[in-house]
Amino acid sequence: MAAKLKKGDKVVVLAGKDKGKEGTIQQVMPKEGKAVVEGVNMAIRHQRQTQSNQGGRQPKALPIDISNLAFVDANGKPTRVGFRMEGDKKVRFAKTTGDVIDA
Repeated sequence: MAAKLKKGDKVVVLAGKDKGKEGTIQQVMPKEGKAVVEGVNMAIRHQRQTQSNQGGRQPKALPIDISNLAFVDANGKPTRVGFRMEGDKKVRFAKTTGDVIDA
């Protein structure tokens, strides 16, 4: 199945402890059906000190299920993502506005 959400997309959380928060997708894991979103599903992880890292307790964004995310359209509202052919190219579009997401 084609990826409806991709790295760099602005999304809003639909369910869970961070419901209503917005963020940008940093990483997508299609096999697990999860994505890492900046500032969402944060947890404290203990980090060993290295030459390049101070170490200590550091916040880290953990993966969240893709089904709990919705793309944010041009109006700032959550929307579903669809696919259509424009010429000979397959493009993603926002179902609420009909705008093409990636041209």
